[in-house]
Amino acid sequence: MSTEGGTKAILAALAANLGIAVTKFVAFFLTGSSSMLAEAIHSVADSGNQGLLLLGGKQATKQATSRHPFGYGRERYIYAFIVAVVLFFVGGVFAIYEAWHKISHPEPIESWQWVPVAVLVAAIAMEGFSFRTAIAETRKIKGKATWVQFIRRAKEPELPVILLEDFAALVGLVLALFGVGLTLITGNGIWDGVGTAAIGVLLILVAAVLAVEMKSLLVGEAATPEQVDAIEAAISNGPEVERVIHMRTVHLGPDELLVAAKIAVRHNETADEIARGIDAAEERIRAAVPIARVIYLEPDIYRASKAGETDKTTAPATVDAAEAH
Repeated sequence: MSTEGGTKAILAALAANLGIAVTKFVAFFLTGSSSMLAEAIHSVADSGNQGLLLLGGKQATKQATSRHPFGYGRERYIYAFIVAVVLFFVGGVFAIYEAWHKISHPEPIESWQWVPVAVLVAAIAMEGFSFRTAIAETRKIKGKATWVQFIRRAKEPELPVILLEDFAALVGLVLALFGVGLTLITGNGIWDGVGTAAIGVLLILVAAVLAVEMKSLLVGEAATPEQVDAIEAAISNGPEVERVIHMRTVHLGPDELLVAAKIAVRHNETADEIARGIDAAEERIRAAVPIARVIYLEPDIYRASKAGETDKTTAPATVDAAEAH
């Protein structure tokens, strides 16, 4: 990834949302518009999102310890999950509560009528800049995948979160402009509540999508099919290994992959020859897939019946006779 690209997108979104939040709160205090309050809370939640993503990135860099021997790479997933479940959900529920209150007791916008429109237009411009930055950074790494495929398959949580967040923010601003505009035109405050309710539903939908994707990453996702093929080819592409009997991979973090494989070696090789063969295979794996940083290779003698039984299992390979670096 570009961790650097993700950080750039986060900082751009943070700067935009802090500025937008201030202007929205000013507009709310001047006009009493519930759409403006919902959007202000939305921007505060978004700013908190960026803060949590930055914190998760920092926590993930901590060195491994005896209690956490595989490091803290998944901290980035944890904080992204908190963003989805807590901030988006709280923002969405608050917006729906405000909408219910506004629809039950509608009030027209009677003072400073031009302020919410001006603020929303300015916010759309600032949010558009943040969204553009996120799109530009994502294009550097998404390849030929569609946007939906990127969000579903990305192992780095920051850019999918920022993309969905900025998209939801832009749509929410349009909905707020719709509610405020109709309230000003008709003099009926119900439209302000309708716009607020739409913003709340939007936030909860985005929260649900992000929560599902982050949960999958937290549980542990395997390497991509392309990476799996490259690793298997790297293991087999040497005289020391006859074949890969079976293999399992899992992400320890966005930029760190664990590889566990049982490999077939020749029955007449010495322990020293097997050990040197494992070292050579590990070097080839790291050259082919640099994020494969934790590697366990278990030597065995290939037997067709045993391999067939093992391939049907879903449990990770036993790695008691391997060397990891």
